[in-house]
Amino acid sequence: MATSSKLFRRLRPSFNFLPALSHSRQFHLLSNPIPIPIPKSNSNTHLRNAFAFNQTLASSHSRFFSSASPDESDFGRFGGDSDSATQFEVLDFGATASGEESLLPVQGLISVLDHFHELTGLPWWIVIASSTVAMRVALLPLLIVQLKKLKRIGELSPKLPPPLPPMFSGKSYTDHISVFRKERREIGCPSFLWFLAYFSVQIPCFFLWLTTIRRMSLDNHPGFDCGGTLWFQNLSELPHGVSGPIFPLLIAGLHYANVQISFKASSLKTMKGVFGTLAKYYKYYLNFITLPLFFIGYNIPQGSLVYWVTNSSISVIQQLALKDPAVRAKLGLPDNDRPTETENSEKLGIPELSPLASPTKMKKISLQNLSPKELVNLSIQVLSEGDKERALPLLGLALEKDPEYVRALIVMGQTLLQKELHAEATKYLERAITKLFSTGVPTRVEDIDNLILASQWTGVAYIRQGKFTEGIVHLDRIAQLKEPDDPKSKAHYFDGLLMLASALSNVGRKDEALKHLRLAAAYNPAYNEYVEQCENEDDGLVSDLASSRRSDY
Repeated sequence: MATSSKLFRRLRPSFNFLPALSHSRQFHLLSNPIPIPIPKSNSNTHLRNAFAFNQTLASSHSRFFSSASPDESDFGRFGGDSDSATQFEVLDFGATASGEESLLPVQGLISVLDHFHELTGLPWWIVIASSTVAMRVALLPLLIVQLKKLKRIGELSPKLPPPLPPMFSGKSYTDHISVFRKERREIGCPSFLWFLAYFSVQIPCFFLWLTTIRRMSLDNHPGFDCGGTLWFQNLSELPHGVSGPIFPLLIAGLHYANVQISFKASSLKTMKGVFGTLAKYYKYYLNFITLPLFFIGYNIPQGSLVYWVTNSSISVIQQLALKDPAVRAKLGLPDNDRPTETENSEKLGIPELSPLASPTKMKKISLQNLSPKELVNLSIQVLSEGDKERALPLLGLALEKDPEYVRALIVMGQTLLQKELHAEATKYLERAITKLFSTGVPTRVEDIDNLILASQWTGVAYIRQGKFTEGIVHLDRIAQLKEPDDPKSKAHYFDGLLMLASALSNVGRKDEALKHLRLAAAYNPAYNEYVEQCENEDDGLVSDLASSRRSDY
């Protein structure tokens, strides 16, 4: 206790110098500081305090890099007791007085990084980079969930009213928002707060890692002086010398690349009104801060710059990967090039013949002004000319306007089947079936006809993928229906029975196949040849049926 009191009296006059303890990089090379004797006379108090300050600086580094004997400890130099407990008391006192005590999350992350470094023995720059990769991988599932929620929001948002009432309409904001939230819940639309989900977690993690590594760099954390590689050997130093601009250039360049990938021209063109204007100016702002980031890079320790460059590189790779159609398909995300073909469909300029005009004269139509039904009719007209590539954007625009328009879903599925994209076709056709059953068993003539067509082509899509069991389930749904009275629906009904017979014959269920074939032959005597083939166990039945089916809507 007497020792602590004596030390406190000696340190009190030099409190104004203690904040410099955490910034004493100039003493980095003092691995074995030499004790400086303190004069015994009390005639020069200021000189004695200066000596005490120098000794404190040296001792703050010797605890990491020196193997001094107990006689060379801080208390030994101050003329006090030299036990280890008192030495730690001095160090803790200096850290508290300097105001540099880290926050709890920072302390926790430093501890995790220390344990990882001790466990693996890897250099500190690899520890920093690998921890950054681990953090971004841990956040990836949240990003995927967010993108799926936003996909759902995009599909259902056309059915929702505006989130805010029109200006000067006199409507209550509270009542309007309540109605909006009620309708959003009724149709199962996710909350719009999902737009902020990923960034609300990623940004705090970014600053936590950046602050932690900066704290370690400024405190000359053990091993940071030689934990780098190439031009950044010392992670505690600021960029300097000939190689100094490398990190600042990397940070500025990666930031600019991220902005350009995020704000492509096609994305901005889909935004209209106030949101489009805000997005444009926000991009200008992000482009502008590229230059300040370059100069900021000169004032950040190289350890923090290793983290920043790694994090920005992962962002670039992640954005490019999530724009690849194959990656998006594996993750169950929407294909950016198909459902939102607004820009491409506007470029098509599909000509429409006017009965009152000359056959050589055509007029352009504005696709954005057409209803989903008109877009589907136009796509069927284009398909009749054999142009599937121009029909797909029209169907995509129809589904963008109404994601649950059954007829558009069926025609899209048929078109994809013609392009031999069986898995994608299945998704659209099953969406149509789900929609038809959403209000119970269909009873309207149009709904029954759509159900027959959707079940028929879903079965074909599965069978072409070699999934006969799933295909027969969908085709058998047609057989469970009552024979329609409508001539068009009746023709589709017996076509479905013929396809079901084909599938059953292919899996060896001959008796069931003959039952459906005889029903079809009673409706259309031309089908009697298939009955004879099945009775004679002709393997050509399946191929003949497949080739005889019409592929148009």
